[in-house]
Amino acid sequence: MATEASPSPVLSVIVVNYNAGELLADCVGAVLTATVAVEVFVSDNGSTDDSLAQVRGRHGGDGRLRILENRANLGFARGNNVALPHTRAPYLLFLNPDCIAGRGTLEGLVAFMDANPAVGMAGCVIHNPDGTEQVASRRAIPDPWIGLVRVLRLDRLWPRLLAHKRLNRIDEPLPQAPVPVEAISGSFMLVRRTALAEVGPLDEGYFLHCEDLDWFVRFRQAGWGIYLVPGLGVIHHKGACSTGRPVAVEWHKHKGMARFFRKFQFRLYPLPFSLLVLLGIWAHFALIAGATAVTWGRRRRR
Repeated sequence: MATEASPSPVLSVIVVNYNAGELLADCVGAVLTATVAVEVFVSDNGSTDDSLAQVRGRHGGDGRLRILENRANLGFARGNNVALPHTRAPYLLFLNPDCIAGRGTLEGLVAFMDANPAVGMAGCVIHNPDGTEQVASRRAIPDPWIGLVRVLRLDRLWPRLLAHKRLNRIDEPLPQAPVPVEAISGSFMLVRRTALAEVGPLDEGYFLHCEDLDWFVRFRQAGWGIYLVPGLGVIHHKGACSTGRPVAVEWHKHKGMARFFRKFQFRLYPLPFSLLVLLGIWAHFALIAGATAVTWGRRRRR
């Protein structure tokens, strides 16, 4: 039975897809079952699998769904931004195609945003498929000290080094009520449209990784709160869209790290130290890429 488009959607959901397979249809299906009035935009970055065929087969008759075919891989930021002019709702959800929203999650977050007009962005608890909380579900903005300790694995020798400045907070008990945080997961970001109009869209200078961190900093600089709302969650099948080219993924990740550092932190430190940080980012990429290439090559030969 066909479903008509929502005349006045409360929530516009943007899903950037790149070869997510059947997870895309699962993701869209979970959104469409929400009781809040939604519209869904799948922004497809030139997928070569059958993910679009599957979502059309399962949800093509639903007028709340619209597929935008970009016919090229535009990256995460631009893939989201191209859908923005089509959206109409006062709230926007930027959702990964490998995320399955839990029952009541969208309704709960919209209600929270309605009740808290000073909040510009909200996230929920991100779960692994086994139900455990996912790393980056709630976290801090990285800085050079955190990066240095993590790259050199110094926290394994001296765990107290990051006792008061840890990047990920999932080893702490979940709060009992919504709390302000520096950063949420970029896989699920619910944004107030008026805040987005002030802060601006995702920075398209990033292709994959760190564009979410950039946004978190900009939202907080503009005075908008970012909150984690416990009790609501999604299941995130992490990395489902980026398994085919691991070295390229690492390249974009480290390029994003370098851009983020240059943009927000480079001038906060003496020039020699900042240059050393950038050198360290690319040295780390070289090590990771080399190891990844060797591992990937062995798997392909098998």
